[in-house]
Amino acid sequence: MKPTKPLLLLASGLLSVAAQAEMTWSDNSLSLLYGRDYEMNYSLTTDDSERSVVTFEHASGHSWGDLFIFADYLHSEDGSKELYSEISPRLSLGKLSDRELAWGPVTDVLVATTVELGNMDDPDHLTATGPHFTNVLTGLGFDLAVPGFSFVQVNAYRRDNDDKASNEQLTLVWAMPFALGDASFVYDGFIDWTSASEDAHPSMNFTSQLKWDVGANWGEPKALYAGIEYVHWNDKFGFKDGTFNTDSNERNVNLLVKYHF
Repeated sequence: MKPTKPLLLLASGLLSVAAQAEMTWSDNSLSLLYGRDYEMNYSLTTDDSERSVVTFEHASGHSWGDLFIFADYLHSEDGSKELYSEISPRLSLGKLSDRELAWGPVTDVLVATTVELGNMDDPDHLTATGPHFTNVLTGLGFDLAVPGFSFVQVNAYRRDNDDKASNEQLTLVWAMPFALGDASFVYDGFIDWTSASEDAHPSMNFTSQLKWDVGANWGEPKALYAGIEYVHWNDKFGFKDGTFNTDSNERNVNLLVKYHF
């Protein structure tokens, strides 16, 4: 895939501020998930249900904006393996212009970008390496101040898809800490809605995690969490439910352990 103009503009913009960039905070984590109600895999060759997923996440704040990166390594019951990653830098127009771009619940306006990288093997051994794709998303993001939440973000994108027609995406991301007695919890997640295109159906993915702060019990709060992840995904990957006799409406509960470092 050749670099697109928005991606080149993003790269040049990041390089121009790199010399004076300052990291203000960062967080890394490793997660292990296990679920038995998955629908479809990325290569669409099977309809396997049982998977284990190892996830690495990095989030950080900078003088130019923020950065979120994650990588999922999925191992399915049919023997297929998949690596899916997203790199999501957002440029803060408020920070870069040294102006307060805030009104109502909005605390900042950002240039939001994401690069999606998919790498799958071929369990049927029909090709040498299996399918790959690179999608580029560009748009605007908004940080919101919502009582009770540690952060709320809304991002609106135009999707330049590698193997499908272009379309739009709206993403909501949040984290809400709370306590029950002496126990601390976090409820966080995202909602992705993607529009229809020439070759895809509209899709909605509502994924959230409810996590208990286990580490707080021995004096290390926000280090080790245990809980569940619930996925409510309609028309997964833009495939209308029932297409090719596949169930693309996923309702999946995963067991979850997550370590922050």
